[in-house]
Amino acid sequence: MFSAEGWFFTTSQDEVMSQVSLPDDLAVHGADGGTIIMLVMDGLGGLPHPDTGRTELESAATPHLDALAARSSLGMLNPVGHGITPGSGPGHLALFGYDPIESMIGRGVLSALGVGFELQPGDVAARLNLATVDHDGVLTDRRAGRPSDEEGQRVIEAVRDHLRTPEGVEVTFIHEKEHRAVLVLRGEGLGDGIADTDPQRAGLRPIQAAATGTDAASERTATIVQGVLDQVREILADAPQANTFLARGFAGFTPYPTFETRYGLRAVAVAKYPMYRGVASLVGMTVDGVPDSNESTVEMLEQHFGTYGFYFVHFKDTDSRAHDGDFQGKVAAIEEVDSLLPRITGLGADVLIVTGDHSTPALYGEHTWHHVPTLLASSWARASAKVFGESSCRGGDLGVVPGKDLMSLALAHAARLDKYGA
Repeated sequence: MFSAEGWFFTTSQDEVMSQVSLPDDLAVHGADGGTIIMLVMDGLGGLPHPDTGRTELESAATPHLDALAARSSLGMLNPVGHGITPGSGPGHLALFGYDPIESMIGRGVLSALGVGFELQPGDVAARLNLATVDHDGVLTDRRAGRPSDEEGQRVIEAVRDHLRTPEGVEVTFIHEKEHRAVLVLRGEGLGDGIADTDPQRAGLRPIQAAATGTDAASERTATIVQGVLDQVREILADAPQANTFLARGFAGFTPYPTFETRYGLRAVAVAKYPMYRGVASLVGMTVDGVPDSNESTVEMLEQHFGTYGFYFVHFKDTDSRAHDGDFQGKVAAIEEVDSLLPRITGLGADVLIVTGDHSTPALYGEHTWHHVPTLLASSWARASAKVFGESSCRGGDLGVVPGKDLMSLALAHAARLDKYGA
């Protein structure tokens, strides 16, 4: 038996005190109860196309998702709060039942964990974009033409080979994927209160690294970061595309209470992209293998099934196509996941959740604050519609669900929560 007290921890491991979201005497059964699959289509939520009035999900041919919806409880997920546009980190922490406000963590830590880097308390990490500036130092491409993994790795190795390390600080660069990389600083007295150097759009100069407050540790670290980025510009000065780095999501590493500690559930993550493996690792999920396609994602789930109590399965293309402004591309990405769904439902999990970590409408091209269509299939679901989409989910049994409460619904449907009170 595992007490539900302490479900929502703050980021300070020294203060193992919680923002209690459930009554203290409600208990979680770790040794028994049903299996749970959480299938996340990144950026699933959308906006209606002006020509059809249908979102990407509603436009897609999804016979398997529709059949599942017809025997599921439906609702809309509010990942962080009304009107708040979530990043992927907070969105996923909420899905895993961690309060995304109290448990906020920067993208850098998630990216570092995602590439398998063993962080230590006090390390400061940031996510990097390989980018292109012109001869005047003006940003022309935030993603350096989206280089291949091989080219991105070559650029990182060139920087490693020529970088002069600041005294008293270890500087580590790790290639993540394509134009993405990770910076990790290790040393005494580092601070993570550092603003992003990425201006978020072309036509502007990269922003100088600067502390967001007045603490000496962050001011010192910002100076170190800028010195490193200046060196990168010198090293890559003759490169045709990837000739600078943009840094964002600075974060210091503090260990989190694990998924198994909170829920008594052994959990495994199956995700192609490092950042999502990172957030899973942060909460103590097992990451055993890296799929290279949607097909291999399902194969890996099939291989793991029966060994764990909770399975986090992530599909990225829905979000990527939406960021490109490709409405039909996002539709196609949803349809591909739908085609794989029978293999997932065929595993016979007691609870299957299909949702997203946030909305990324292709018409908007970025994350938004809109609620996310969600279904929860179990023997105890109350069905309300025969299709899966924003319109049908708005009238569903679940209503609007705070993101951090989705796990308690999953546990209840898996018969892993005790009755509250006498």
